Amino acid sequence: MNYSIVFYILGWILNVEAAFMLLPCIVAVIYGETAGWCFPIVMGISFLIGTPLVIRKPKNTVFYTAEAFVAVSLGWILLSIMGGLPFLISGYITNPVDALFETVSGFTTTGASILTDVEVLPHCLLFWRSFTHWIGGMGVLVFILSLLPSLGGGGTHMNLMKAESPGPSVSRMLPTVKSTAKILYEIYIGLTILQIILLLLGKMPLFDALTITFGTAGTGGFAIKNSSMMDYSPYLQNVTTIFMILFGVNFNAYFFILIRKFRQAFGSEEVRSYLLIIAVSIAIITVNIMPMYSGLSESLRHAAFQVASIITTTGYATANFDEWPELSRAILVLLMFIGACAGSTGGGIKVSRVVILMKTACKEMTQVLHPNAVKKVKMDGKLVEHEVVRSTNVFLVVYLVIFAASVLLVSLDNFDAVTNFTAVAATFNDVGPGLGMVGPVGNYSAYSNFSKLVLTFDMLAGRLEIFPLLILFSRDTWRKF
Repeated sequence: MNYSIVFYILGWILNVEAAFMLLPCIVAVIYGETAGWCFPIVMGISFLIGTPLVIRKPKNTVFYTAEAFVAVSLGWILLSIMGGLPFLISGYITNPVDALFETVSGFTTTGASILTDVEVLPHCLLFWRSFTHWIGGMGVLVFILSLLPSLGGGGTHMNLMKAESPGPSVSRMLPTVKSTAKILYEIYIGLTILQIILLLLGKMPLFDALTITFGTAGTGGFAIKNSSMMDYSPYLQNVTTIFMILFGVNFNAYFFILIRKFRQAFGSEEVRSYLLIIAVSIAIITVNIMPMYSGLSESLRHAAFQVASIITTTGYATANFDEWPELSRAILVLLMFIGACAGSTGGGIKVSRVVILMKTACKEMTQVLHPNAVKKVKMDGKLVEHEVVRSTNVFLVVYLVIFAASVLLVSLDNFDAVTNFTAVAATFNDVGPGLGMVGPVGNYSAYSNFSKLVLTFDMLAGRLEIFPLLILFSRDTWRKF
């Protein structure tokens, strides 16, 4: 393990987070809020720790997958600890475990909250809480990669991007990883600005437009009202629905559109499957909930919003879907597991993995019936490498083990099975709201500190695709070379 390069990256993460905190400081000044003084304190602490770590670039820049996984995992943990300090210092959250849970939920774009009344928070904390979604959506290291010169060998940046970016595989859009990271953020910022403009055209207040967009772009779901999105106009809800779906699309598709390769953009099997799942789910739920609403239009609006919110793991709500019929609730729970596309800001298992798993199952059934048949797994007409199929199968096994263990551990609090199961599903898949006590009108405050730590681990593991976090617990990881 090359500790010097890991500490160097951690230093940059602290400095970048401190720089990001300038924005809530400005919000505090605009609204004249005294709670804003907590941010300069945390900024000072971050710079004090981070600056000595980045003053001198390490001589040994050897950087392999192990260093990337460790740097990313420790970086996200450190990011969350420092990001939670403003809540503690200001006194709006007094329990350190609650502050960590809330901040991890923000950076991992989960949107699960322990707050029973978000409207009591000052604007600066509400802004920071939502802004953590935007930072975590694309990934702070992807942002750093778009700015920093090369850290080491040719694979250094790629290892970091693979460790942080969601999906079974990550590829370069442009010749260098730095240029790829840059174009990713340009697309991300462009879509963010477009949504803000459309929300403002719908007469949404600027502060609301910024915070709602941060949650949509990062597919996070922290709302600034206790009613989430229920009190906004149908136009504003529909705009948010569209952008939740857009941010759940693999960003490679947008890149192909930019370079006018439309056939590759719209020919993606993953994107087509993603949109088909959304369309079918909306149709079924619309019919199923129609007796609860005044007509087709209202039922369609709520169904489309909640399907988009859950499959993209955003977590906003326009209705208390916990009161919907069992069929609709079951579909939403299944969507929690499927998640959005790889290479998007969404969570979950990812549509590409689901497609690969289904094709692998079909291949195995074919070979049972026809032992001599040669059948290969393909995506977009291209052969899926055996390594990708193997890693997808391994991911699913580890995913199920952690999921089952988490459900058992949080069950120690003696809440009902639906609450516990969906609490783990909602945090592990970075969705936010579940059913029962943790439904769209509930929260996670009733869980014990131990259960909150389990769910915090799940949020981090889900956002980092499990293995970067698990590698921290391997003895071999920490051997110095």
